[in-house]
Amino acid sequence: MRFEEVLARWRGKTMTQEEAALALGVSVRTLQRWIDRYEDGGMEALEDRRVVEASHRAAPVDEVMAMVNDYRARHRGWNVRHYHARYRAVGGTRSYNWVRLHLQKAGEVPPRRRRAGHRLRREPAPLPGMMLHQDASSHEWVAGRTWDLVVTMDDATNECCSMFLVGEEGTASSFRGVREVVASKGVFCSLYTDRASHYWFTPEAGGKVDKGRPTQFGRAMSQLGVEMIPAYSPEARGRSERMFGTLQGRLPQELALAGVADMAEANAFLASDFLPRHNAEFMRPAREQGSAYAPVLSMGVVDDILCEHHSRMVGRDNCVQFDGLALQVARIRGVRSFAGAKVTVRRHLNGFISVGHGHMTLGEYAPNGEPVNGNGCVGGGRSAPANAP
Repeated sequence: MRFEEVLARWRGKTMTQEEAALALGVSVRTLQRWIDRYEDGGMEALEDRRVVEASHRAAPVDEVMAMVNDYRARHRGWNVRHYHARYRAVGGTRSYNWVRLHLQKAGEVPPRRRRAGHRLRREPAPLPGMMLHQDASSHEWVAGRTWDLVVTMDDATNECCSMFLVGEEGTASSFRGVREVVASKGVFCSLYTDRASHYWFTPEAGGKVDKGRPTQFGRAMSQLGVEMIPAYSPEARGRSERMFGTLQGRLPQELALAGVADMAEANAFLASDFLPRHNAEFMRPAREQGSAYAPVLSMGVVDDILCEHHSRMVGRDNCVQFDGLALQVARIRGVRSFAGAKVTVRRHLNGFISVGHGHMTLGEYAPNGEPVNGNGCVGGGRSAPANAP
């Protein structure tokens, strides 16, 4: 009725075409189309066909309800892209937007405003192994249990080379992440980290790191020949932050679906199932062909580097005092006594302890300080220099 009233005014020349279009809230071109349709078929020709005719491309109601019910029953809480990947894996044929719109219409997922694309200020490293990121995220990965997820990721390919859960991140977990990378790929060139106390010594809170006072981890990286790079803001760790955002939106749901309840089961699931699928979906090719990883000659030597090092002096009784333990140095043929000698006590990742003097290993001990026969308990490479990877 309003259209007919405005049309009469325009035909009576009391209103221009621009004013008529403005009164109806449409463009001049749309008004012209409406006039043509009205003259051909009257008011019925102006009805919106989308209201009265079903699209031939509309999905059957049964298919929509089956998808929505599957999400409600088994995947509630999953983000749409994560669920769509699983939906396609089990035979679904619809697009991501189809799944998203129907889940939003059913009230299962909230609508989200599309954000502007993120522009990277730094190009990824050209070769795998040139730069790795290591970081940890504290989160409720399993219902009622908050753990730290430690991830070591290659900057060039986005490959997560190491991923595991621990009660709390620290020096040992950082050593473990680096060891898993070195064992599978080789020694890399540089490592980008935050300024946590096990990575860096920072004299003033929030200030610059003191590269002249390395931590245990910094000393180990120096021995391996790996350059450490500190990050001074969350934005500087953008790739790690985005990766953890993805993991927090997927891993808890995957663990729940697999029925995982404890940390040992979770780490087994990560290594055998989740990590290969995650890398297959998110890895990208490097910008250049080749690799910057360097092979290692002996993981035993690497194990002697990736551990705590503490300087001690051998007592007159040829014992080394360490962490409340008295470590008895074994007698070596041709050496009368080691009393007064400066030695290095190493606490390895498996909890065992060794005492070294120069290139020699003077003793190996269980975590309780009891001597262990043989050299195999804490890694090989006893005759190699301690700083030769």
